[in-house]
Amino acid sequence: MTFRARLAAAVGLAALTLAACAAPAEQPTGAAPAPSTADGAQPAAAAELTVGLTYVPDIQFAPFYVAEEKGYYDDAGVDVTLRHHGQSEQLFTAIAAGQEDLVVAGGDEILQARSQGVPLRSVATLYQQYPVVLIVPEDSPITSPADLAGRSVGIPGPFGETYFGLLALLGAAGLSEADVDVQYIGFTQQAALAAGHVDAVMGFVNNDAVNFASAGTAVRTIEIPPAADGVTPLVGIGLGVLDETAEARPDEVAAVVEATLRGAADVVADPAAAVEVAARYVPDLDRPERQAAALATLEATVPLYGEAAALGAQDGATWAAMVAFMTERGLLEADVDPADAWTAQFLPAATN
Repeated sequence: MTFRARLAAAVGLAALTLAACAAPAEQPTGAAPAPSTADGAQPAAAAELTVGLTYVPDIQFAPFYVAEEKGYYDDAGVDVTLRHHGQSEQLFTAIAAGQEDLVVAGGDEILQARSQGVPLRSVATLYQQYPVVLIVPEDSPITSPADLAGRSVGIPGPFGETYFGLLALLGAAGLSEADVDVQYIGFTQQAALAAGHVDAVMGFVNNDAVNFASAGTAVRTIEIPPAADGVTPLVGIGLGVLDETAEARPDEVAAVVEATLRGAADVVADPAAAVEVAARYVPDLDRPERQAAALATLEATVPLYGEAAALGAQDGATWAAMVAFMTERGLLEADVDPADAWTAQFLPAATN
């Protein structure tokens, strides 16, 4: 059986299992009758959907926590479960098996998964600006991507957004991996750079760069420059769904997207209030020092969302550029039509 066939079977089996588990229980004798509408009909139950937030609870998921806490998902008519992945899970294992309906992931990761036979498409881009940057000591002679020639740069490994970001950074400067000393350092960017083990590291502007500042380590960040046409060929973090879910449950997907973007708008308007909400979801976030760090992270995240009127917006030119970029560098296992990898149909009308 091919992977696609196994995937379809797994999703179908999970759907049947969930449907069986969701069957209404028999009304116990003497129990109060279920509420009904004015015409006597039973009200429709809210559609249940699970959103995969990856790994541990974190302030980066504040838009989802805010949407849940403020009842935005309920307002949209959906019953949303926010699910964090287990440490041993792969990013798309749960959604491929039907345990999640939407998942938070980078646009580049969604594209790569699609090329591997997992039929995912992006339905909203939360980070309009790609969040990965080059981080160097404040007094470093490295001031542009071209200055990396002959120098060492640390990344967690040859995977994910830090790796894709490094390739884009080098490509913009006319360099390749062979022109620099790429070192796989795991998720130890702060220690490796502070100790001088590498000349630079790739990290997230709203995480790693913030951690350097919190530790009192003076650093500078260098963004991935756009190509000659003005397009940076990478799509930031967003929401992905399987083709089957998008086609079978379009109203419900749109409802989740709209409610999540309401949460994001609240984060942009008042990051401090969002930290207070997130403290109910993130362990130890009630401690003042943790709240200060979380606020710094959110304040660094807000610019990534882009203009308030364009929250979640999809950019076809960037998706096309990313497909070409990742194809040229052998990061895709099969050809992908950019039009199949993303859609704007589930965004609120004001965003389209």
